[in-house]
Amino acid sequence: MTDIPFGAHSRRKSKYAARSVPGEKLATSAMIASLDAEGRATIAAPFGQALCELAATRDDIVGLSADLSKYTDMHVFAERYPDRFYQMGMAEQLLFSAAAGLAREGFTPFATTYAVFASRRAYDFICMAIAEENLPVKIACALPGLTTGYGPSHQATEDLAIFRGMPNLTIVDPCDAVETMQATHALAATPGPTYMRLLRGNVPDVLGEYGYQFELGRAKTLRDGNDVLFISSGFMTMRTLDAAKALEADGVDCAVLHVPTIKPLDEATIRLEAAKTGRLIVTAENHSIIGGLGEAVGASLMRAGVQARFRQIALPDEFLDAGALPTLHDQYGLSVPRITTRVKEWLDE
Repeated sequence: MTDIPFGAHSRRKSKYAARSVPGEKLATSAMIASLDAEGRATIAAPFGQALCELAATRDDIVGLSADLSKYTDMHVFAERYPDRFYQMGMAEQLLFSAAAGLAREGFTPFATTYAVFASRRAYDFICMAIAEENLPVKIACALPGLTTGYGPSHQATEDLAIFRGMPNLTIVDPCDAVETMQATHALAATPGPTYMRLLRGNVPDVLGEYGYQFELGRAKTLRDGNDVLFISSGFMTMRTLDAAKALEADGVDCAVLHVPTIKPLDEATIRLEAAKTGRLIVTAENHSIIGGLGEAVGASLMRAGVQARFRQIALPDEFLDAGALPTLHDQYGLSVPRITTRVKEWLDE
């Protein structure tokens, strides 16, 4: 697969990236189309840029990909540091075994592929070669959950459920471009293996207006409210923030607690916020309703004896359809209109 030069698909306007003009119509392929960023600035290839920033000051940073550098934003790093990039071909087991070997030699490898291939195809290699040895391999995987319309072969709707049970593995689900860049730096400084769900291409800048700073293992309140508490991760935090604004127009006061670190989970903050009486608790995630953030939060609240009305917004426990992302997100309840409708129904129960 031929890599494309960084910046070839967008215009650079800042130190970090090309930002789209709000409302500008962007033409991209189905594989690299950004999430609905209309009206928002975007940052191009935030993961690739953050990796280059790390490599500029750290000689131990290396990159690997399984024939998907263009589609995981690793091509940015590969172009700038060709002698520190390894193209492993369509062999995910080899990808992670090689990353483990590099880690044993003192490097900090960042290995990229699609989330389905890491979680389904290479699980045992990640478990035995990386996690059991507690090696500092940083896994960053594109197309998590429902971020492609290409059907079950590419939709990693169960990756969190698969990886949450793996000892030693830190798991992060960033909201946007800002957090992706910050988390990349933080994970590089974290001992042991990590798994990050990767938003790639032109990624919305959502958290910039909140003065947000990623902290590993910490959940943060982005807005407060008395009626509903959204507990969300990944791009669903963008959706819950938008839903909170829409519900505000209907007199519903919503709080949003962003939980970017799925493991270790910030149970103390979650329990503290959920214990505030009278609020409907709604978890929102780009993942199956089985085994992800929602079940982790629910179990934590039960263990602590926190009693609250609790509901989940998540993907169904089934293989999903192929199609256009906006259509699929509406079909499976991840769109803002579907979120607002369901919350109002739950409040009326």
